[in-house]
Amino acid sequence: MIENRLARRKVLQWFAAFAAVDANGGPVLGRAVVPGVVNGYGTDPSLATFNQRGDYWSLTMTQQQRAVTEALADIILPADDHGPAASAVGVVDFVDEWISAPYPRQEQDREVIIPGIAWIDSEAEKRFGALFSDLVDPLQKQAICDDLCDSAAQSKGQRQAVQFFHRFTTICTGAYYSTPEGWQAVGYVGNMPSGAFAGPPVEVLDLLNLTQTVLE
Repeated sequence: MIENRLARRKVLQWFAAFAAVDANGGPVLGRAVVPGVVNGYGTDPSLATFNQRGDYWSLTMTQQQRAVTEALADIILPADDHGPAASAVGVVDFVDEWISAPYPRQEQDREVIIPGIAWIDSEAEKRFGALFSDLVDPLQKQAICDDLCDSAAQSKGQRQAVQFFHRFTTICTGAYYSTPEGWQAVGYVGNMPSGAFAGPPVEVLDLLNLTQTVLE
């Protein structure tokens, strides 16, 4: 496992950016339940300060849960020619922050992610005699993940595991592609000035049966 964690201020900024665009319904910012506030809602973390572990909310994943998260995230988003593995850009820290937060969306995800991690470990021990994070052969890890991608898996009594894998994948990919490394992997350059706009590519126009009307 990677022992060096990202600075919490950086992860919280990342967290807020992803929460704002979470397709499955992110938190309503400004309505977090902050420790010390007994009644009503508190305020969101200040991203202008250097927050430490335990400020605002505690990170709750155990070392073993983080180990499984790292191993599974790297199966979903391995290092390749386009970019580094998920663990190399701090996706594990993000997942820990995400499911530990006291927002309704994150509390719901925690109820899915934590049992799912336990299931993955149990399934790895049952099939291969070791915890998921301890499996040396990546094909063994891949085999478990492939089953959870199978539409027939739900009929095999794995409905909750399939739901876990779908949500875990959504969180990991959303986190990964919110990083500069993720942007580079998909060719996103951000808000860059352009001297001219030639319009959509011809291939896209043809696919949509549209005509180019933009003039330089």
